[in-house]
Amino acid sequence: MLTLAVDTRSRDAAFFAGLRAREFARLDAQRLAYLDYTGSALYAESQLYAHHALLRRGIFGNPHSDSAPSRASTDVIDAARRRVLRHFDVDERTHAVIFTANTSAAVKLVAESYPFDASTSLVLSSDNHNSVLGIREYAARAGAAVHAIALDEELRLRDARATLAAAKRGLFAFPAQSNFSGVRHPLALVSDAHRLGFDVLLDAAAYVPSHALSLRDVPADFTALSFYKLFGYPTGLGALIARRDALAKLRRPWFAGGTVLFASVAANTHRLRPGHEAFEDGTPDFLNIAALDAGFDLLDGAGMPRIAVHVAHLTELLLDGLLALHNVRVYGPRDLTARGGTIAFNIRGVPYWDVEAYARERGVALRGGCFCNPGASEAAFGIETSRLRGCLETLGADFTPQRLAACAGTVVGAVRASLGLANNEADVARALDVIASLSR
Repeated sequence: MLTLAVDTRSRDAAFFAGLRAREFARLDAQRLAYLDYTGSALYAESQLYAHHALLRRGIFGNPHSDSAPSRASTDVIDAARRRVLRHFDVDERTHAVIFTANTSAAVKLVAESYPFDASTSLVLSSDNHNSVLGIREYAARAGAAVHAIALDEELRLRDARATLAAAKRGLFAFPAQSNFSGVRHPLALVSDAHRLGFDVLLDAAAYVPSHALSLRDVPADFTALSFYKLFGYPTGLGALIARRDALAKLRRPWFAGGTVLFASVAANTHRLRPGHEAFEDGTPDFLNIAALDAGFDLLDGAGMPRIAVHVAHLTELLLDGLLALHNVRVYGPRDLTARGGTIAFNIRGVPYWDVEAYARERGVALRGGCFCNPGASEAAFGIETSRLRGCLETLGADFTPQRLAACAGTVVGAVRASLGLANNEADVARALDVIASLSR
């Protein structure tokens, strides 16, 4: 069995080395170690060639017309919806794809349309992107109760089921994987929440670039994602994948071009289109939607299970290397148990912005800050809430990370390294060398 595992690892290493040479040669040409996959995946050369070839030979018009170019665009959009659903193991009978600008826009569609009132509640994990935390503004305005699930010392959800059980029915929103710590939260919470009467919004943006997600097995009512996180290109395009029965519960607060069967000024009335069409405001980004097929071809060619194993192997190397360094503190789990390819850490005595700049000058791309995830950040850094609130109120519009650090008496932020399918062991070694030189 050991020989078989070694042979498989060797074959996979050769596969990803070939993929990098063919599709991402610019990384080695520019001597760049890119460890910001949670920020954005990198596009492959084949994606650009395939998309541009399609545009060169095709004629595509606004899909809201009935001309031949318009029908060509409609066909591309319909095929893209089916490809998205197939990737997530569902089909058009049960699910709809609503194309959006990004994950944030997908979340906002649910937030502004969900039937919150005083008899409902919103339950959020403290570990959530700001775009998901923002749902609480809509919920509170409608009189719904808002609850947050706390995090433990490993930044995992603490007493999630108990928090849900104690709350009124409503909407539960959480990430499949933390964009701060890489923690993978239990997807079984989706079914647990359903049994307690909740609808579930799953933020899949950080999870799906390196893990297969079956929405048949994980029946979230609403799943939000961005395609540039999956495969780098196109940017400015995301999706809300909704169960049709859940979509029927939403009530849009307005209408726009493309979303109505009819609208009248004189009669002061309108009628929304059925299903997903009521949620896609204006003209869909039909030329960029045409690029999705090549992105999914890239992932399917590698295979999501093989990508997951590859990223896990590199994550283990990076995590073990960081834990072995003097003066480095890693936030979140210290092993691979239920964690993805994202690691947040700090070097004692070196602010994250200095680490980020030092790495940049040496050809290593990392990210610094709180990564739009204040809940996980606050839990990780253990800052007293009253002190943090006082600093934020005092700084107001004059806020900068440096001024907050001076006020709070500690740096509020971390360095994040995140891995993807184009990374290799040499990238990890370069990153560790840079970090080690600062941690002595």
